[in-house]
Amino acid sequence: MADYHFVYKDLEGASTQWDDLQRKFGNLPPKPPAFKPPSFTPAEDPDSKPKDKSWIDEKTEEELEDLEDDQDLDDDRFLLEYRKKRLEEIRESAKIARFGSVIPISGSDFVREVSQAPPDVWVVVILYKDGYAECGLLLQCLEELATKYPATKFVKIISTDCIPNYPDRNLPTLLVYNNGAVKANHVGLHPFGRRCTPEGVALVLCQSDPVLNDGQSGKAVLEGVRKRFIEKVVTEHEDDDDGSASD
Repeated sequence: MADYHFVYKDLEGASTQWDDLQRKFGNLPPKPPAFKPPSFTPAEDPDSKPKDKSWIDEKTEEELEDLEDDQDLDDDRFLLEYRKKRLEEIRESAKIARFGSVIPISGSDFVREVSQAPPDVWVVVILYKDGYAECGLLLQCLEELATKYPATKFVKIISTDCIPNYPDRNLPTLLVYNNGAVKANHVGLHPFGRRCTPEGVALVLCQSDPVLNDGQSGKAVLEGVRKRFIEKVVTEHEDDDDGSASD
């Protein structure tokens, strides 16, 4: 007759009073800890995560308008009020950013483009002629400022098209208009400093009025212009020092 041998194994981690007593006297090794599987954490679903305002900031105007009609978005997942506010900000910025470059005009365009510009628009006019290095330098500065301050209208016109027999010795000339009137005029490059940088031109334009507009208050724009001007001067000074040291 076959000899059957059965091995009985208790539940893992279970113990008897005898084993516990033997362990107390050191006759048995310590009881191993019971096996505990790691807790399961499901992967996050990006679409189910609550949406914050950073998610809305990344949306374009068209995407925000599409979301307005999305019935699947509830208040818990989407910041309704912030979405509306963000859409209003985008639309307001679009109103401000109406120019963005130096626009060439002719003498017949002057009244319409400059004198009859809306009261809330500042117009910077450069009288110039091709072939004059000083005119080219100031135009470069204005192109940069036009990009940075798209709510300000920058135009350029050949000097004699604007004013017959205008002396070339006065080139370039910068005129600042608002509400149909001349608010300032600057003849030559001297008013803009020794090197005539965009920062220097911006500082002169903002001395008395908020000519440059990027959607902020006039005071905020002026403070930003002054900060960039100082940074530019400091950088140029450091570059000059490095050049002298290398010599």
